[in-house]
Amino acid sequence: MQAQVLNLLKELQQKRGLTYIFISQDLSVVKFMSDAMAVMQGGKIVEIGPAEELYASPDVEYRRTLIDAIPKDDLDHILRRRASREKAPRA
Repeated sequence: MQAQVLNLLKELQQKRGLTYIFISQDLSVVKFMSDAMAVMQGGKIVEIGPAEELYASPDVEYRRTLIDAIPKDDLDHILRRRASREKAPRA
């Protein structure tokens, strides 16, 4: 359902020249929808720039954390994350 809505929004954006202000913690969605993006932390903008550049080179720890949180669907990645969680000490 999310993919259908995003595809529709993207299609309308291209056909009608629309501009959106899109707020999300899911950077994969932000990358898909945005030409430019701002990264907020603690309610303040800490970075701003072209979406592709900010996504491609996560040199700030907070942005790297957001990118690392994007679900990956390949089996190897899923198994590595599961093993990592199982090894982590429990609180």
